[in-house]
Amino acid sequence: MPNITLAQADAIADAALQAGRDHQFKPLTVAVLDSGGHLKVLKRADDSSLLRPEIAIGKAWGVLGMGLGGRELARRVEKMPAFFTALNAMSGGRMVPAAGGALIRDAGGAIIGSIGISGDTSDNDDRCLVAAVKAQGLIADTGDAAV
Repeated sequence: MPNITLAQADAIADAALQAGRDHQFKPLTVAVLDSGGHLKVLKRADDSSLLRPEIAIGKAWGVLGMGLGGRELARRVEKMPAFFTALNAMSGGRMVPAAGGALIRDAGGAIIGSIGISGDTSDNDDRCLVAAVKAQGLIADTGDAAV
């Protein structure tokens, strides 16, 4: 199974935090997981609020666990709330199905990890992760074909 490298994960987290600063977003927290769901990198901007690490990890873990980007997970929650309530219970509350979480794919489309960002609006979190992942020559699968 292909996996994101530490160097890639670290560069993605740094680029995402920089994108947040460039756009003057609220302080962000970035979590990058490998393809097995293990935390590879967690970076928390100064003044990022208390629960941001758990939210960022939950976004990254949820997309990886379901194999769908955060935007698609959010749409499915609206259609099937009972199913996602059950999934969240089964996962010990670890899923955060929202924008700001994406699968990280290599050029061939293989999932090599995931990313979750929390700190600003979910749309702004998404903007930062897409830019950061693309900067590494990888694909951010947010669940929307447009990004």
